[in-house]
Amino acid sequence: MLTVGLAGCSDGDDKKAGQSKDGRDKASESQTVRAAYRRTAEADTARMTLTTKAAAAGESVTARGDGVMDLEEGDSRMTLTAQGQKIEQRVLDGVVYQKAPAEQRSQLRLPPDKTWMKIDLARLDSSGSGSSGADGQVSDPAESFEYAKGVTDRDVTKVGTDTIDGARTTHYRVKADVEALAEGDPARAKALREQLGTSSLPLDMWLDDQGRLRQQTVRLTLRPESGDAPKQSRTVTSTTTLKFSDFGTEADVEAPAAEDTVDVTGKVAQATKSPGTA
Repeated sequence: MLTVGLAGCSDGDDKKAGQSKDGRDKASESQTVRAAYRRTAEADTARMTLTTKAAAAGESVTARGDGVMDLEEGDSRMTLTAQGQKIEQRVLDGVVYQKAPAEQRSQLRLPPDKTWMKIDLARLDSSGSGSSGADGQVSDPAESFEYAKGVTDRDVTKVGTDTIDGARTTHYRVKADVEALAEGDPARAKALREQLGTSSLPLDMWLDDQGRLRQQTVRLTLRPESGDAPKQSRTVTSTTTLKFSDFGTEADVEAPAAEDTVDVTGKVAQATKSPGTA
């Protein structure tokens, strides 16, 4: 073995010392990246921007959001811009509320006195539907943030340094383990693996000097359900970039008044399953 040969050379101690230092550096980088979710959540709140570009069946949609997030609870509020329309969105306890334009509410045949649409993400997932909503996509920023929970010691690569919104950051390329993202739910882990076609997600993460996440980019290819050949054209590729700034900013999130809200989870699930729908 090469390491044995080096040990017998006169400069073997220096070589081994260098290897040990590299090992420590690699371990330190891995620990830093694995701690990123916790360190970021400890900041409690932050301003965020979210950009998602999705493509399916030859068509593409770009959604951009700007708002704030409760990093510990995952609740958020933001204004989304997609397909030329602005949509006010709030996410509270895993439920998405969207105040879409009147034209979109009319297309869904919603009561004219209901200005807010309610989409229960847990029910949407259990129905086998994706995260498509009235605007073409329901974007829960907490889901992207939580990808950082699944980072393991494997495949942590330091890319370099960058300045993100005035903050000095270190850029890492890592992988998030699907099993960890499923949080002990075997059925969810299986569904994720089938959709993604892989057991891990590639992530690019930019961490500031305090180890907090400043920017994260994830690229996904979501495939149709196995054995469903007619849906091959419905394979969705997406790139989502999440950015945080102004840690500690005010980020209270409240659900809209019940009398102004209508549950459209069922309509969204049905629309997603309809033939020809991306």
